[in-house]
Amino acid sequence: MAHIVTNPKVDAFIGREDKWQEAFESLRDILLDCQLTETLKWGVPCYTYQNVNVVLMHGFKDYCALLFFKGSLLPDPNGLLVQQTENVQVGRQLRFTGAKDIQKLKAVIRNYVHDAIQVEAQGLEPQYKKVAEFAVAEEFQVKLNKSAALRKAFESLTPGRQRGYLLYFASAKQAKTRAARVEKYIPQIMDGKGLDD
Repeated sequence: MAHIVTNPKVDAFIGREDKWQEAFESLRDILLDCQLTETLKWGVPCYTYQNVNVVLMHGFKDYCALLFFKGSLLPDPNGLLVQQTENVQVGRQLRFTGAKDIQKLKAVIRNYVHDAIQVEAQGLEPQYKKVAEFAVAEEFQVKLNKSAALRKAFESLTPGRQRGYLLYFASAKQAKTRAARVEKYIPQIMDGKGLDD
């Protein structure tokens, strides 16, 4: 068996955690036992297989979770994988309310992790919805129709940035809010930037 290597940055992360410390320690033991490499990404513990992100740990108000980057490709015989929102295409969570949940499900969690490693080992890739399949807010469509430069700038963005804008614009319930969002972000689109750049 390979020597298990912990990451000091993850030690510090878990050490600062109040609510989920015991749960994170239990999850960490399972993940390291599965021979994943531990690192800190996006400010949370992330576990990789051959330098590819497989799963990360994060805590919320009511639960902590393992987020499987390609969770939609995993078998889910126990019906435990959660799609966070309808807009999350691929990632899936296993949620826990404490260390006792994790101890009860240790073997099940290990199976999900092994399946996630197999997805990477086999080079499987998820199918993402095409940008054209996302709804375009009417207020944005009007602007695109009126400005060839805006259309060109939007089409030059990466698919992820395009999806981000489309989801953000369409998520506002009121036309006034959608129009304000579109106006606010046109300069950013013209500069080739994404919503959060």
